[in-house]
Amino acid sequence: MSLIATLGRMEAVRAGQAQPAATVCHRRLSARPLVFVPLTTAGEAGAPLGALVGTDPDAPRLLVVAQPRDRDLRFAFLAELADVVLPYIDGFAADVEAAERTETDPETGKRIKVEAELCADAPQLIVPSRAGIDFVRLLGRSMRFRRTAEQDPETPYPAPPRVPLLGRWLTHFGERARVPGSSLLLALTDVLGLHWTTGQSSLEDQHLGALLAWIAPPDGLSGARAALRAELARGADDQLLCPPAGPATDPAFDNRLLAPAIERYDRARTALAAAEDGLEADDRLGDLTNAEKAVRDLVESRTLPTWQAVWRGLDLLRELPEGAHVADRWTRDRWSFTAHRDRVAAGEPPQPRRDDAVTAANKLASREREQARLDAQEALDDPLVMAGRRLAGEAFAGEVVDVVMAYSESKRPSPRPLITVRTADRPHLGERAKVYRSLDGRPQTAEFVGTQDAGDDAVLVLRIVDKMGRGKEPEAGSVPERGDRLCFTLFEHDQRGGAKLPDPEHTPWTHGGPPGEEAAVAETADPVTEEDVL
Repeated sequence: MSLIATLGRMEAVRAGQAQPAATVCHRRLSARPLVFVPLTTAGEAGAPLGALVGTDPDAPRLLVVAQPRDRDLRFAFLAELADVVLPYIDGFAADVEAAERTETDPETGKRIKVEAELCADAPQLIVPSRAGIDFVRLLGRSMRFRRTAEQDPETPYPAPPRVPLLGRWLTHFGERARVPGSSLLLALTDVLGLHWTTGQSSLEDQHLGALLAWIAPPDGLSGARAALRAELARGADDQLLCPPAGPATDPAFDNRLLAPAIERYDRARTALAAAEDGLEADDRLGDLTNAEKAVRDLVESRTLPTWQAVWRGLDLLRELPEGAHVADRWTRDRWSFTAHRDRVAAGEPPQPRRDDAVTAANKLASREREQARLDAQEALDDPLVMAGRRLAGEAFAGEVVDVVMAYSESKRPSPRPLITVRTADRPHLGERAKVYRSLDGRPQTAEFVGTQDAGDDAVLVLRIVDKMGRGKEPEAGSVPERGDRLCFTLFEHDQRGGAKLPDPEHTPWTHGGPPGEEAAVAETADPVTEEDVL
């Protein structure tokens, strides 16, 4: 935890309310997100019990598995989920615009720009907490390899046709959530925790009710008291007044309410199967319907408070203006969505269970670049975030007290002005270290020359080295003037690409290549494992 984050938590405890950690919203919030509040069964990892899903805060769709151990009911749940999620995704697939992207020319190996289709917008899936992202990823893993009756008439337990397609999309959302700065799949607790600092630990911030209690505590209560009540307060029936944000359930709910309701459902279903005549079957069908409704009511009672809390959290985030670089990151999300749409339309096989060496290395390198870019962009967009970097010695702000024009010693002298900056910060500058400032949205580089004595403040001498035009005299506005307030960073604003990795067919044998005749065969679905069966 950084020093400024620690200071923020201490201030939140002193004030009794969460403190702002950002002045802008650093994630894209869609005007029409799809909120997904899942609930899972205790004792069976990932077995769905129910969910609330939808785009309208006043009209969620309730999906329930009355008997989670019944495979047919689970498939029916997943098919219903597909009926909600896939039309929402398809609604963004048709609206496209022309855009340019950079590709490698296969003949020359040079980077060239080509025109391609780009979806004008992309879907956004929002879950209550980080555990919801893990559940989305598990659902995708368990669904994308399912075989349908059309694909294999002899397959046991065939899945409804839309289930494998939904699995592929959920897998894509889950993978994209691992890319720093992506907004396709968001955990609301993570987004709220990025913009507010509470007086509790980051682990406790994963309880959505407690986190919102710190951000907007009820009248007369401090954030700490309100959060404690959100976590522990129970009603007369000994059930939590603020159920967990899911997908796990409270043991008291499981033992005292859910288990008896599921047992009544099982007895009613067994009695219906044993009915001997139509009149008896009608009576027992009514009992089964009532038992199923009881389970549905219980699931709704656990998910509806979290559903309402998610929309309250979104309203809080929408009060913040969007950061300047958020649109660029959303454009990369749109490219990702468009590319997966094209792969699905082309009939490509589902994502493999394990990536090959080159793909895994590319993913890791890409995520490292995106993390560095995200850290830089958030600091450039937000003075509160930049304050943390300044406190850590990774940036400094100050006033220009002197400007001396100088030129490089070359056949064609170029301007190399020296500027003197007085600052109260203490940046970690080494000899000839490079620093950067944002000039019209582009990074301008300066070189640290030395320091001057100035009492308590530091006086730094910097040499500007680029972004001044090609003439002998610098372009207007490219050189700071005396009295200007500037902020320089020791970190780069743009991230360079890494070394090009070999193609999969040229990887060394130590990393799974080169492929032989068997590996050249098109990959089939992975065999079913215990992890695949919810």
